[in-house]
Amino acid sequence: MATVPSKAQVVVIGAGIVGNSLVHHLARLGWNDIVQLDMGPLPNPGGSTGHASNFIFLTDHSREITDLTLDSVEQYQEMGVFTKSGGFEIARTEERMEELRRRMSSAKAFGIEAEIVDPAFVKEKVPFIETDQFIGAFWQPEVGVVDSLRAGTIMRERAMETGALTVVPNVEVTDLDVEDGRITRVHTTDGSIEAGTVVIACGVWSPKIGDMAGISIPLTPAVHQMISVGPCPQLAETEGEITFPIVRDMDTFCYERQHGADMEVGSYAHRAILHEPEDIPTIEQAKLSPTEMPFTDEDFDPQLEQALELMPELLGADGAEMRYAINGLLSLTCDGQPILGESLVKGLWTAAAVWIKEGPGVGRAVAEQMTQGYSEIDIHHCDIARFYPHQMRREHTRLRTTESFIKTYGIVHPAEQYESDRDQRLSPMHDSEQKFGAVFFEAVGWERPQWYESNSDLLEVYGDAVMPREHEWDSRWWSPIINAEHLRMREAAGVVDLTAFCLFDIEGPEGSGSALASVQQTCVAQCDVAVGKVIYTPVLDAKGGFVSDLTVMRLGEDHFRVVTGGAHGQSDKKWFADRLVEGATLTELTDEVSTIGLWGPQAREILASLSSDDLSHEGFGLLTCREITVDGISVLASRISYVGELGWELYVSFADAAALWEKLLDAGQPHGARPVGIGVYATTGRIEKSYRAFGYELDAERTIVEASMQRPKVKAADFVGKADYLKQREADPQAVLCTLAVDDHTSASGVKRYMLGGEPILTRDGGTLTDGHGHHPHVTTAGSAPSLGKHLLLAFLPPAEASVGNELAVSYMEELYPVTVVSADATPAFDPDNLRMR
Repeated sequence: MATVPSKAQVVVIGAGIVGNSLVHHLARLGWNDIVQLDMGPLPNPGGSTGHASNFIFLTDHSREITDLTLDSVEQYQEMGVFTKSGGFEIARTEERMEELRRRMSSAKAFGIEAEIVDPAFVKEKVPFIETDQFIGAFWQPEVGVVDSLRAGTIMRERAMETGALTVVPNVEVTDLDVEDGRITRVHTTDGSIEAGTVVIACGVWSPKIGDMAGISIPLTPAVHQMISVGPCPQLAETEGEITFPIVRDMDTFCYERQHGADMEVGSYAHRAILHEPEDIPTIEQAKLSPTEMPFTDEDFDPQLEQALELMPELLGADGAEMRYAINGLLSLTCDGQPILGESLVKGLWTAAAVWIKEGPGVGRAVAEQMTQGYSEIDIHHCDIARFYPHQMRREHTRLRTTESFIKTYGIVHPAEQYESDRDQRLSPMHDSEQKFGAVFFEAVGWERPQWYESNSDLLEVYGDAVMPREHEWDSRWWSPIINAEHLRMREAAGVVDLTAFCLFDIEGPEGSGSALASVQQTCVAQCDVAVGKVIYTPVLDAKGGFVSDLTVMRLGEDHFRVVTGGAHGQSDKKWFADRLVEGATLTELTDEVSTIGLWGPQAREILASLSSDDLSHEGFGLLTCREITVDGISVLASRISYVGELGWELYVSFADAAALWEKLLDAGQPHGARPVGIGVYATTGRIEKSYRAFGYELDAERTIVEASMQRPKVKAADFVGKADYLKQREADPQAVLCTLAVDDHTSASGVKRYMLGGEPILTRDGGTLTDGHGHHPHVTTAGSAPSLGKHLLLAFLPPAEASVGNELAVSYMEELYPVTVVSADATPAFDPDNLRMR
């Protein structure tokens, strides 16, 4: 057995499915001095990998998670450890059937074979199921089970065969050394290892290890209950581990999965049973393994009764008994996503909160990031850097996972809001917004008004132009008031609270040029501009994919301010911080500077009534910024618009923001101005202008050219991704981002339906489309365009389909709706010449 060496190129902590996959891919990519540690024995060190039920359903509403799952299945199949069984998700209610139709949309969008079937079809494949218990099902023939322990052994052994890997089991990490913000050493019970790169990939123990280095890995160990009943005579004569399809009984939050002559029944219906990483028993203390906790019958009894109703002859057969029952630990996070990437400590990486179905895909993606700075699959939603300080609190993780655990098999609306741990970040205007009846949606802790109930009087003003939605699902977490606010903004003006922006300043010593060099090498757009210019720019990774798109203001020769979306602001902040030129500094201002947007035809008159500064188009041009005084308040005004209207983003200190807000509303009242919510700013105003958004249209798998965001020239200065961007400009695009209008919303029932996003785009008669990447087009953003009286969709189409007037279809809840391409580039569907912004 190997001993702990004194040095290593990289140390991987954990020998579960993720750690094993990671060492395999690191070795494959050329790393040659890898040390893998685990406190347990091999091949089963006692983590979640050893007790998982190991089945894999392919379809997720997240493309990111689906891609990781599909990649993992390919790897499992290559290793010969995947057994295809097929799988059903059954529905007991019509509400669940609607959700299964939505799953069909995701399956079609991501190229997964699936269909909606009736109970008789299920009965043919699962003869011991009672068809009177459910009304339909979602069938995926490619579902299967994996031997995760065998897979881990194969990957670990492959890395060892190259001579790149040393594996040391039965050794515990006791501390991590950090010097000058960089990982330097791993201490263990058997000695210390000097290493400049360390990966924490130890599942439920990850927060405990992270604490040793002063970083937060905000996951919580949570119980998933599972029993095994057998021997079942109906299964006794079958060959191998699994013959019958897996059944997910979605409305009871349970699953039934054959395991030889036994039937496993697992539950997500019980109360959230959470643990602290420090309280997990040691290997010596554990009866089975550290992550197999004592079973609590009272939590499982209701689900056992429902399982017996579904499969009474099987689970109630003579001689069948409960042979195995555990409260198995798995990892949950506050937003349901894994925690991947380099932490704030240089060289200290994480690959945590990952399930069996994503393990090898995550191992490959993180190894690629560590090696070349990007991964083939975009994993930005999983970035560890995404968390703000309040999200790193264990209390926040526990509250959110307590709420979300029961939704593991739940019907979760795309816009659904968390109820727990709210009011963490309040803008200076919060009290005023409450008086206006703001309906708050949360964004990384900020409470942001989505719309204002005080504007309900506008519904009568604009009538059917507010495009009401009659179906409950389409109108859930939505209000026609959003569209009324939109029309009022286009007609008069709207005042928008944008405090959730993430802002940081990049500065350097006077005359050093370090601040300019820092932003110049990070941003695609030319940043060596006159002081007072505003720069809208993509930010790329090394292969030319989007990392972000954001705004930079040059406030001085050696002073730049970056303004980016709150959702990915911390990731952007780390991206810039990691690329600072010597001498440059980065200072975050998010909790010091508030932002208020003022837009609409009357915006200039409103602001001019409060300021003596020159606000004319000639005196204050587009994409410029400068300090102005607004009724005695010092404001940094930036003439930019994300809604395609005349106006400004106004940056003001938190101390003065509430007063500025009130002054703008008071001055705007005679002009018809109203407070306007994020529903207008982020959706209706944006989609009418065909504006792209990072995390929706833009990600690391898309290019500037495909998004039609290229400019006539490329700056001479070097920047990250430049070489690949130049190649992309010379090549034909593999996909083209288009705007489409829905021509007819009428469903088969006569009820008009409105897409929410994620739906597949097909030929007019329902045929599949495929772009040059092998991807099927799907809706990246869907929303009302009240100024046009249309519902618009953004989607990347194959180049041959990207032509104005092309007639296609969108599949929504398993019905086809006709759509027409209205823009095949960045030309806005509304005000295509941008005259209104002047």
